[in-house]
Amino acid sequence: MAEVWNGVLDSFFLKADLRPKQILILGCSTSEVIGHRIGQGSSLEVAEVLLPPLLERVRRQGIFLAVQGCEHINRALVIEEACLDHYRLEEVTVLPALHAGGAMTVKAWERFSSPVMVEQIQGHAGIDIGDTFIGMHLRPVAIPIRVHVKELGEAHLTMARTRPRLIGGPRAAYSENK
Repeated sequence: MAEVWNGVLDSFFLKADLRPKQILILGCSTSEVIGHRIGQGSSLEVAEVLLPPLLERVRRQGIFLAVQGCEHINRALVIEEACLDHYRLEEVTVLPALHAGGAMTVKAWERFSSPVMVEQIQGHAGIDIGDTFIGMHLRPVAIPIRVHVKELGEAHLTMARTRPRLIGGPRAAYSENK
């Protein structure tokens, strides 16, 4: 799985074209990855395989990672305090746990240098492993990112980037490179 994941990350970062300080949303059901129903088999081992290579790329690129928890914590997200300050987000009080947040949020909380929780955020791109429905945390106008892999383990894999809204009418002009 690690080799497939690294290939997915290579393709994703190439296509997402994220700039420093932008936000990447990660939603991951480790249960789905190992073939269980979402929320029924959280795996710290799977999180330990998937999170480190993603964190390395995020840090190298200078972007913020926001890891979404499950519905038992209202899909709150673990972020670095620097992201909270940069985007002037509102911190909430909840600690992720294996069965209230999920394995990925627990590992993110352990691995981030200064973790905090937020309930709302607007990310510039997202990776959804296991149909965790990260769309509520993406900026409007999400564009699918298609890669060669459709599943990670047993989990459905979808990815997106966002773009600014196109506004105006028939006389409006738009940049070709967006």
